[in-house]
Amino acid sequence: MFTRRTKSALRSLAAAVVLASVVVGCGKETDSSSGGSESSASARIDAVNKTMRETSFTATGTTTAFVGATQKTFWDPEKGYRMEVGGTPETEGGSMYCKDGTSYTSTRLFAAMLAQKGQQITVPDHLSGRYISSDTDQDCSFYFAISSDGQFAPDKDTTIDGRKAQAIQVSSGLEGDVYLVSAESPDYLLKQEATRNGRISTTTYSGFGEKKAISMPPADKTMTMSEFRDAVGAG
Repeated sequence: MFTRRTKSALRSLAAAVVLASVVVGCGKETDSSSGGSESSASARIDAVNKTMRETSFTATGTTTAFVGATQKTFWDPEKGYRMEVGGTPETEGGSMYCKDGTSYTSTRLFAAMLAQKGQQITVPDHLSGRYISSDTDQDCSFYFAISSDGQFAPDKDTTIDGRKAQAIQVSSGLEGDVYLVSAESPDYLLKQEATRNGRISTTTYSGFGEKKAISMPPADKTMTMSEFRDAVGAG
């Protein structure tokens, strides 16, 4: 049986499945450090988010959510969002999808996330290939949008693979993200660095505009949070 704390964690994590390092952005061709017409960070962030929301891409790197784990994400504005997590025994084979405001988290990944919060559960073998569905109450692009609180960080501007990259920083206490977006059109996010709970992750973005193999889990492989809780003994 689950403790009351475990039940609460299950409910809250359903809406917070996105891993700490899965954040993306993009922007317009203006470079504020070079006197471009788009001078505010908020305008730049809005443009970045819009372009990435409308462009397919692949993101590959590490994650602050699990020590030693890796993750790879795919986005296609028509097909949706897909994330694969691996690199450690507890995360290997974990995945998450999202489309039209509904997310689908593999039971394996969900259990690994709970374990990070100190909540240990055992997923029955017959549920190992199932996904927990959850309404996100917003468009799936929220999983990779840059926060509107971001500010320019010109001291972190750099060059990535021959492209000038402008830095946008989002910070909260000891945690934060640095997004390196192309300073000229096309306006892509090239790299993102995240710090969470003393862990640091780096993610690189590529494959812009390429077709992605993304399809949501079939209905017979999905279950609601309530059904999952009942299946693992939440009562």
